[in-house]
Formats: sequence, structure tokens, C-alpha cells
Amino acid sequence: MKTYEESVSFLGQWERFQKIAFLLLCASILPNGVYVFAMVFVGASPPHHCVVPDVNHTQAWGSAIIPIQVVDGKQELSRCSRFRLDVVGNLSARGLVPGRDVNLTDVEQEECLDGWTYSKDVYQSTIVTEFDLVCREQWKQPFTASVFFVGILFGSVISGQISDRFGRKPVLVSTMVAQILSNLIQIFSPTWTVFCVFFFITGFSHSSNYGAAFVLGTELLTGNVRLTFSSFGVNFAFALGYMLLPLFAFFLKDWKFLLFAVTLPGLVFIPIWWFIPESPWWLLSVGRVEEAEAIVRMIAKFNKVQAPLVIFSGRGSETNTLPKKYHNVLHLVRTQSMRNPTLSLCLVWLSIRSAYYGLSMGSSQLHADPYISCFVSAVIEIPSYFSIWLAARYFPRRLTLICTLLTTALSVYCIHLIPQSLSFITVALQMMGKFVITVASGLIYLYAVELYPTVIRNTGTGTCSTVARIGSCIVPFVLNLSVYSKYLPQIIFGTMSILSAFAAFFLPETFGKPLPQTIKEMHKRESVTWPCITRREYAAPVASIESGR
Repeated sequence: MKTYEESVSFLGQWERFQKIAFLLLCASILPNGVYVFAMVFVGASPPHHCVVPDVNHTQAWGSAIIPIQVVDGKQELSRCSRFRLDVVGNLSARGLVPGRDVNLTDVEQEECLDGWTYSKDVYQSTIVTEFDLVCREQWKQPFTASVFFVGILFGSVISGQISDRFGRKPVLVSTMVAQILSNLIQIFSPTWTVFCVFFFITGFSHSSNYGAAFVLGTELLTGNVRLTFSSFGVNFAFALGYMLLPLFAFFLKDWKFLLFAVTLPGLVFIPIWWFIPESPWWLLSVGRVEEAEAIVRMIAKFNKVQAPLVIFSGRGSETNTLPKKYHNVLHLVRTQSMRNPTLSLCLVWLSIRSAYYGLSMGSSQLHADPYISCFVSAVIEIPSYFSIWLAARYFPRRLTLICTLLTTALSVYCIHLIPQSLSFITVALQMMGKFVITVASGLIYLYAVELYPTVIRNTGTGTCSTVARIGSCIVPFVLNLSVYSKYLPQIIFGTMSILSAFAAFFLPETFGKPLPQTIKEMHKRESVTWPCITRREYAAPVASIESGR
């Protein structure tokens, strides 16, 4: 019996339909690159201090009513306190001068009872200024970003099952619509709680939309076109959307206008329902052979090729070839030979995804221009994708992974050594870390696919990916530690990278080895050898898989 690709080979690989499907599905992913990092600007916290109402005090007391604090070696106005207005008014009425007649350290302070004044030098408005997410409410700012990543986590777990049950196309289009509507509703959110509810929906839709588009593309396309789509096309579209974000933000410094501007173009992709068909591969998997043949014949007619009389013959017998024994997540930790690589992969994957999102979202926290930093962070992903392809084809997995993790740690550790007058070096180091961690992010998927046997491959990679997404949920809180020490987040990401490099050393080498089919075959695979490079015995296929945005 012919395989699916053999049955549809008469359609060609790069004909009219394939070109349109390739471009439309890549274009549908482009907004995801904007949404996932939108909080860099939408949730930015500009400099602020307490509002000082009009009270009877002298000009000298008016200038001194906000205490001065030293932060990272610089003096700045206190963000969360002021001198008590009644005390200041009394001292001012007595003609006392602050700093000369009165020691300011002896004057009582109070919270910002009348609100805050926010700097508009960089941002006109953000959700921080809209809902006053500062001081006592400061925890809400990183929590808001975490809500989005929690939505991504739930979307990753649930949407795949929905897609397998109801099809790729309905999930793709419905999540695109949900993403657009939730973004628009966020603009009119009356409270921070309402904003978070719909921000969660945006995250859920983001993950579901990306996954459905990726799977649909890999099932509609074949051969080298599928490889190009899955390894470069979707990643390039994501990076292009990421590159557009700082451009929009630079000209639209109000968070509501920014959200509206990046959401509106998504409406263009809704007609994808009429241009992209359901996956014939999925239809065959659920026994809807006639519908699958009808779609393939439609594609053949569009490509102006002649379809055979019978396209899918004998497909009903495929259900008899399914394995009789099923494996679950418990098999990943039941034996030591499965448990050790699983725990190592989980730690490595969690560190990689945390560092990736941390370096991407934290680029605006450097002392360089936030718009330029964010744009460079997006651009650097393009050469990273080429490097992933080269690393997958020519370099051992374990050695490459260890080198990228150690290089990431070295880059971020050196950032705090650079003086502020050399901000371009700081950005260069951060971008070096971003470059190599993006390579590691793509390589870790391939490593997991080659490491786990066929009978438990989806379960293994899915479990490790889920753990990694949990790590990304805490990234906003790690970035928020910069209020205590500006470079503390980079130190944390660097330390995690070093620990992960050590864990990666204990992973078996998979480069040049055939993919294992059973757990028994995996048990026979080598563990640690020195040097890390393993003798190449076979030409292992280069797997192309979702980059897990």
C-alpha cells in the first residue's frame, strides 16, 4: 500500500496551490510574533513619582517634597513615597528651608495618596500608567505577562487534542478570530482584571493558532517544501512579526493605539477559511476518505494536473497497523534509563526557554534605546535559523547544546561589567546571548525527537515542552527583579544556562544514529563518553518540527 506522500506525489511539490498555501499559512503566523512580545511596550513601567497637590508651601519645599534615592549608583526621585504634606506645610509656614534648616532624613514620609505622575519621555501611556501598576500594585505588572504565558501553556495542552478531534482548519480560523477579538476587547478594558482575562485568551489563541498553522502546513506540503516551511518559513514569519513590533511601538506610543494597530491587520487573514482546505492527511486518519480525495482532486484541478481514478486505495486497513501497546507519561520516569535523560531534558529545555524569553523581553530594560534593542533582538533571530539548520546537519547534538548554553552564560555574565557609556557593547553581548539561545531553542526539539523512541516520542517531547512553558511563565517575575539589581535577571539566566550545560553533558549523543523505535532500543544507547563527540555511524534524518513559540 502506498504512503500518503506517494499517493499525492502527482500534485507536485511547488505548484500553484503549494505556493499559495505556503505564503498564507506563514502570513497567518506573522501576528504571533507581535503578540507574544507586545508586553515589552504595552506593559512597560516608565519613571514615576508621587503626585503633589497644590498646597501652601514655598518653592524650595515644592522641589524637595519628593525624597531622593540612590538606585544603581544614580540619584532619582522616590517612586513610592513623599514627605508628609501636613508636616511640609507646617515647616514651610515657619520659613524653614529644606537641607539647611531641616534635615530631610528626619521628616516623616507617606505613600502616594494622590496617585502618581508618569514620565512621557519614552511612552505616552502603558497599562502600568492606565491601571497604576506600581508600588504596592507592582506585582501585577509581571503577573500580567505571566497570564499570557499561562494561556500559551493551556493552549498547547488543549488545542492539540481539539485539533486532532475536529480538524486543523477549524482550530486555525477560530483561534485567529478569538485572538483578534480578545485583543480588541483589551483596549476597552475598564479594569486590570478584565484586561488579564482577555490577555489569557490571547495567549491561549496564540499557541493554538501557531500550532494549527504549523501542523496544517506540514500536512498539506510535501518533500523539501515541507522541510522549508517547518524549519524556516514559520520561523521567518514569526521573526518578521517580531521585527514589526518595535516599528509600530515607536510611532504609536499609546498602548491602546499600539494594540489596535497590531490587531487590525489580522482581519486580512480571516478569508484563509475559503483559500486553505482541511488536511487530507487528517481526514484519512479519521476515516473520511471521500472528503480527502475530494480535496486532493480540487488541488489537482487548481494545479492543472490529472488526478488518478483512485487516489487512496486500501486506506481502511491502516487502523490494523496501529501498535497494540500504548505508553503514557509514567513510562518516562519508570526506569532509570528513561528517567535520567527525561529529567535532564526537562531542566535544559526549561532553562533554554526561560533564557530565550528573558533575553527577548528584557532587551528594553537595558540602558540603550528600547525600540532599537527590541528590533535588533528580532533581527538576530534570522541568522539563528540558518545556524539551526547547519548545526542539525553537521554537528553533534550534545556538544552543540553545551557550547550554546555556555556561550549564553558568558554573554549575559559580562553585561554587568560594561559601563553605561558603552551601551552598544551591552546590546551586542545581549544579542550574542539571544543568538546562541535561539539556536539552542531550535536544536533541543530535534534532540528530543532523536532521543525518544517512536512508541513514546510525542509523549516525551510534549512533556518536556510543557515543563519548559512553565518556566516561561515565571520569566516576567525574574525580569522584575531588576528593581533590586539591574543585572540580576541576566545573572539568573546565566546561572541556569550553566546548570543546564552540566545536565546536557549526561544526555546520550544522537547525532549519526538511527531513530530508536522501542524503549528497549533506547536502553541500549550510550550515556556519557569523553569527548562529547560520538563516532558517526549512520546518517540520521534531519527532523523538522515546531519551534514551540
